[in-house]
Parts: sequence; C-alpha cells; structure tokens
Amino acid sequence: MDPMTTIFLVVGGLSLVLLLVAVVIGDVGHLGADADGPFSMPAIAAFLGGGGFAGAAAASLSDGHLDETPRLLVSLGAGAVVAVPLAFGAVRLVSGLMRMRTDETLTGAGLLGSHGVVVTPIAGPTSFGEVRLTLGGHTLKYYARSQHPLPVGTPVYVVDVPTETSVEVVSTAFDAPPAALPES
Repeated sequence: MDPMTTIFLVVGGLSLVLLLVAVVIGDVGHLGADADGPFSMPAIAAFLGGGGFAGAAAASLSDGHLDETPRLLVSLGAGAVVAVPLAFGAVRLVSGLMRMRTDETLTGAGLLGSHGVVVTPIAGPTSFGEVRLTLGGHTLKYYARSQHPLPVGTPVYVVDVPTETSVEVVSTAFDAPPAALPES
C-alpha cells in the first residue's frame, strides 16, 4: 500500500476513534461541548471519516494512473464529495435526536382522573389496598384508599393523590338499579 492511501486510511480510522470517544465519553475536553451543527463532534467525525475513506479509495484506484499531485487532488476531491453529504447527514441525525419529543415526567397530578382496577381489596376508608393503573402505556401499582370497601377486580377512578405512592379512588362498577317494590 502506498503512503498516500495509508494517510487517507489513517485519517478515516482516527475519525472512527473520535466518533467512538464522542459517543461513549461525550465531547472530549469540552472541545465543542455545546457546539451544534457543523462543528459538533459527530459532524466533524463524519466529515473526516468520509473524506479519509473516500480519499483512500480514490488514491488506491488512481495509483499508477496519475502523477502524485493530480492523484492527491483527485483523492481530496473524492473525499470532499463523500464527506460533505455525510457530515450534513450527521448534523441532521444528531439534531433530530436532540430535539426528539419525550413524555413528561409522571407526577401525582398526572394520576388524577386515571382508571384502574383493584388488585388487593380495600377494606374501607381507614385501610389501604392496592390498585393497578395504566398511564401512557405503563402499568403502575399504587396503595389505594376508598370511602367504601372494594373487592379485587373492581374498576376504579382516581379522585385524589394524598402521597406520591398512594391514591384515593371511587368505584366505577355499574350497580344494578334497586328492584322495584311490589305495589300493594
């Protein structure tokens, strides 16, 4: 392998090391710690990697066909043609990941109005049972109190959140209407 191809491969390899360090450790020495866009570590690594590996391919393919200076210019040009779109793609990818929407943190207020089911019986207003609530696709279990005894399997609705680990619930089970009194 000739020296020009080796140099381009070393630049490409160092860019992979730079990218690995940026991903695993974060921005090294705060060199662009808050940088966004074309001066972020992933963009620089993508640019150097694309330029290094594409330049190495061009240098290797043109070995023996061109003199050293034109061969270097062709290799640099091929590297730039690959490096610029690759760096642009890295900027877009990182930007999309950084601005990705996430669910808000669950708080007690987020439990109000949620539906669930009793999993440990609630004996009355002075004792706790347990309910299973489903919020945002997550199944959560909380200690629960109710003004009335509730057996296992009773569907419930959260009306209060006295602590971060307990809720107050009311039954949402359908109660049949009282039987009609016989007419005398």
